[in-house]
Amino acid sequence: MLNHTPLATALALAFAIPLATPALAQSAPQNAQTSARNDTPAAAPTLPTIGVQAQAVQQDFQADRATVGAKTPTALRDIPQTVTVINRDLLASQGATSFADALRNAPGVTIGAAEGGQIGNNINLRGFTAQNDIYLDGFRDRNQYYRDTFDLESLEVLYGPSSMLFGRGSTGGVINQVSKKANLTDSAEVSGMIGTDDRYRSTVDVNHKLTDTSAIRLNAFGQSLGSTRDVMKNKDFGVAPELRFGIGTPTEITLSALIQHNHDMPDYGIQALNGRPSPVPKNTFYGLTSDRTIQDVQIFTAAIKHKFSEDLTLTNQTQISHSTTDARETAPQAVLTGPLSSSTALTNGNFTTLSPSQLFIKLQSHDRVIQNHAIYNDTMLEYKFDTGPIRHDLIVGVEVGHDSYTNQAYTRNNLPIVPMLNPPIMGTPSNVTTTVGNYADSSANEIAAYLNDTITLTPHWKLIGGVRWDRFSAGIRNTISAPAYASQTNYFTSVRAGVIYQPTDWQSYYVSYGTSFNPSLENLTVTNLTQNLAPESTKSYEIGGKWDLFGGNMSVTSAIFREEKDNARTQVSPTEYQLAGNIRVDGFQAGVTGHITDKWQIFGGYTYMDATILKAADGTQGHTPANTPRNTLTFWTTYAITPHWEIGGGPIYMSPRYASNTNYVKVPGYTRWDATAAYHAKKYDVRLNLLNLTNKYYYDALIPSDGGRSVPGIGRTLLATFNYRF
Repeated sequence: MLNHTPLATALALAFAIPLATPALAQSAPQNAQTSARNDTPAAAPTLPTIGVQAQAVQQDFQADRATVGAKTPTALRDIPQTVTVINRDLLASQGATSFADALRNAPGVTIGAAEGGQIGNNINLRGFTAQNDIYLDGFRDRNQYYRDTFDLESLEVLYGPSSMLFGRGSTGGVINQVSKKANLTDSAEVSGMIGTDDRYRSTVDVNHKLTDTSAIRLNAFGQSLGSTRDVMKNKDFGVAPELRFGIGTPTEITLSALIQHNHDMPDYGIQALNGRPSPVPKNTFYGLTSDRTIQDVQIFTAAIKHKFSEDLTLTNQTQISHSTTDARETAPQAVLTGPLSSSTALTNGNFTTLSPSQLFIKLQSHDRVIQNHAIYNDTMLEYKFDTGPIRHDLIVGVEVGHDSYTNQAYTRNNLPIVPMLNPPIMGTPSNVTTTVGNYADSSANEIAAYLNDTITLTPHWKLIGGVRWDRFSAGIRNTISAPAYASQTNYFTSVRAGVIYQPTDWQSYYVSYGTSFNPSLENLTVTNLTQNLAPESTKSYEIGGKWDLFGGNMSVTSAIFREEKDNARTQVSPTEYQLAGNIRVDGFQAGVTGHITDKWQIFGGYTYMDATILKAADGTQGHTPANTPRNTLTFWTTYAITPHWEIGGGPIYMSPRYASNTNYVKVPGYTRWDATAAYHAKKYDVRLNLLNLTNKYYYDALIPSDGGRSVPGIGRTLLATFNYRF
């Protein structure tokens, strides 16, 4: 499958380290955290366990369980796929407050920017778009907004097609946001942050015990964030209350909400020149000061969980959500050789012998009002039982849902043409007029039934098997764009299979297979001429290992994988699309998290992706898919130099990638270094974070339209954060 020398070398190293040092790995009995992960026999203890608990002031980046791999909390070693868990301690250590910043810790994830009818967090996962594969507490979060971490306990990234667990989409995997939960311990924490470029932020987290079995928790935030890019300013706030009743009893009820408002300045980046991002200063901004993206989201969730016995649990959850996006956004559409609208426009990578000082940028509006509505319900039964010596952990459930989406587009006419270098900062000129554009109105109904069984054959062998049946019915109407009306009903059966071998309680090896499906109306939008096609499908194969070292205080993972979409949509003529394309991603992924000593901990991951469009009729055959770098690496480490003082830091590396499937524009790779220093006390913490300490000029988000645009990343930024606990 994989014959590239760098990958083979990385594989050899990743698998050799734990296998060549069994005495180290078979250290002490697992600590309390690791012993909960499995019930296999323990290895003979030979070395003392690292006393992580001795350094109470240090945060803990390590997680041992995730809900994303089996729709219920499951030990990571029992999930036959790669999983990265990014918890709030890691985010606090890095000063990361946005969804995009948090995902920099997940190798294989790349960031896209607002595109077409999709505004908000747009990401790629293992080479495939995952814009529709973001979840909140297990429910699809279709709302188009820029997510914050103020109410998150963790982010769970499950790699590989997972339609058996989550339904349509999940081609490269899914990302699940896990909210903070009300609990029976009274606590309160306030946080204030101040940073360079007029960055201000405050958060509140209050938990209160109401009775012996009930509690309420409230999280809130407000921020005003400037940037190293001209004009960029975000002003956001949000609140997230939760009530839990029956904690610790057979019947538990949870009521929660997320209400968030964003008023942000959109950033469509810069155009390309000579096949690379144009050589302009990183603060260059091609929008207008009157631009803005206003977003309001409301999400309400109710859940009831009843435990009939230790082996039988029934859960019913309902989520209702609504979001509105009102966007007035200006983007650099084309590079012109003169200052007039009739001047020649460069194409196909914008190759020219003219210098940037002789070129101009034509601006274009991306204005629309978008509304999303959704209601989902999931009923799931968990049943643990034995058939002779074989143990079953069975989940079976039914999901129903309804989505609706509207998008009213507008076009601003007579937008200015500005110099490529030093464009003026201006508001909307007086001669600009607005034309009402297309109105899209779409909706979908879905129903699914699923079953997944984790079968323990012996203390060392487990089998994972699952199947899901989906019915997805969607329709769309357009007032101007084609098609005027389209509808489709898709039926699809997704499967999942895995074999896990756990010879000791510190090592686990697995082989897995999974599928996913993508209807053409998956996002409630459609490219004309594709509406009558059957869903695309993707297959994934993964072989990997997971090791718990140093008595369970460090976790190491590695895996090789192949993901292939062999019936991708491709345009074969001006009037026809066919399911005749083929996209393949072969790769290797490794991760490490935990404590080297009681004072020193690390979190890191690496992904190698050999992605190729094997077959296409649109001229992209043999190309690399957009926004898919060959190598990504993230690493973060902290060290407690005294019981109160901590220092740390680490790099983020991404190799070159292409802005679009045409491969005309190649965006250079980069290494960004961040650093931190903190003082911890019983009641408070003071932390300094220096982001991009070398002031590296790099490109963060990519936009494939208009030949490929690139959004510069943040420059050197200093943050000071103060946390106080009551």
